[in-house]
Amino acid sequence: MTRSLANVLITGGCGFIGSNFIRYILKNDGFRGRVINLDALTYAGNAGNLMDMESEHGGKRYFFEKADICDRPAVESIFSRYDIDTIVHFAAESHVDRSVQDPEAFVKTNVLGTYTMLDIARKAWNNRKDTLFHHVSTDEVFGSLGKTGYFTESTPYDPRSPYSATKAGSDHLVNAYRHTYGLQTTVTNCSNNYGPFQFPEKLVPLMILNMLEGRPLPVYGEGKNVRDWLYVEDHASAIWLVMRRGETGESYAVGGGNEWENLTLVNTLCEKVAAATGKEPTTLRKLITFVKDRPGHDLRYAIDCLRIKNDLGWRQSVDFDTGLKMTVRWYIDNMRWVANVRSGAYREWIDLNYGKR
Repeated sequence: MTRSLANVLITGGCGFIGSNFIRYILKNDGFRGRVINLDALTYAGNAGNLMDMESEHGGKRYFFEKADICDRPAVESIFSRYDIDTIVHFAAESHVDRSVQDPEAFVKTNVLGTYTMLDIARKAWNNRKDTLFHHVSTDEVFGSLGKTGYFTESTPYDPRSPYSATKAGSDHLVNAYRHTYGLQTTVTNCSNNYGPFQFPEKLVPLMILNMLEGRPLPVYGEGKNVRDWLYVEDHASAIWLVMRRGETGESYAVGGGNEWENLTLVNTLCEKVAAATGKEPTTLRKLITFVKDRPGHDLRYAIDCLRIKNDLGWRQSVDFDTGLKMTVRWYIDNMRWVANVRSGAYREWIDLNYGKR
């Protein structure tokens, strides 16, 4: 089975993973449809991430709509105007630290927002079988691993933070709409992503930029927490493959096969940044600062992604050494982008072009 996708609505398409996914499918020889990017342009959403796609495809195959996924009338209007047949649901609050500080925002976007999208799709599609709601989720819904073992599609849910709890809730809503209403759905649960256009609050870009600026490199606890790292374009290819060929009603775990302790990763980034800039690795390592551990900090995540490899033929294409080098180089070469996402001027530009939130 290969699905034919015509009018693809992507929520959160101005974010890190969403913008990389849009760029990936618009460049994919097998896709000739339209992409409609729905994004509220909250702090981590950056319309500038897709300026090249806007220039090349704007008004023809790429369309941007500034709206909140919780705004039902706005989303219903987009559905009607573009004859949507496919949804890729990226839009979410995604930073664990922020969820600890402000869980309400995560409940609103991740749970109520997902419900709104599902319910609009259910009513608009009215049991059509030539549609698809693809939900992009996280391995954090499975909780924490010990020193051994891996998450798979059958791992029981055990979320430990407000972020992961709200993502787990959204996963369950997607599955409930499939069972209850017959909505055509697929789900992917991915490991930690890294690569270009990632908002600077996340670990990899935060460390790279702090090294470039001589700022402290904050590491939680003793730096022993382990994460599995997936290059963002490999993630995009996995999502696209599941959308085209994945079995309706199923979930697929997507991992990078790169388990690294946080402290080891930071030390490795010191070497990559030093090699790219001429700085001394030992000088950068002196910036490492151990800080109080995050509440409920999961010890280890790791994904066994044999199912998507065996069933759909997916493979990672970017090894971790190459991916880190490319990521470091991208941030060094795109400091103007960094300055824009950090600045009030960028927010003023958004208000001028797309209206105040």
